[in-house]
Amino acid sequence: MTKEKLPVTNAIRFLKEHQVDFIERPYRYEEKGGTEVAAKALGVDEHLTVKTLVMEDENKSPLIILMHGDKEVSTKELARIIGVKSVTPCSPDTAFKHTGYMVGGISPFGTKKKLPIYVEETILSLPMIYINAGKRGLLCEMSPKDLVRVLNPTVVHVAR
Repeated sequence: MTKEKLPVTNAIRFLKEHQVDFIERPYRYEEKGGTEVAAKALGVDEHLTVKTLVMEDENKSPLIILMHGDKEVSTKELARIIGVKSVTPCSPDTAFKHTGYMVGGISPFGTKKKLPIYVEETILSLPMIYINAGKRGLLCEMSPKDLVRVLNPTVVHVAR
């Protein structure tokens, strides 16, 4: 029995370069299935999956917000916290332009451009997270402590 060869993405390269202990967790990607499909396929609670959302403020300045798979981002609260008028999700094309990743496969690791990263504070208290590894159908299981160590994100409370 041969082991399936997993792709080496920019995110995987980044994690290895920064000596992050992680496990690759492939699953069958479904268009518009999101974290619900990923969590079900991997047999984990959707709350442990982390969405990487690319957004921009009213001046088109991009940012990344990391959020629990089963929660939404209060863009109004995020805008207030970061001191801008508004925050809206980027189009798939714009998200790709900023990150080098396709929607459904966006990782905060190894992005094309260095973007400000925000993380929902309750993610940091989880024992383990499942976060995109830079390709649709591939998550990484890792400690939130490593996420903080390598990304140094700004901690916010914007879940709803």
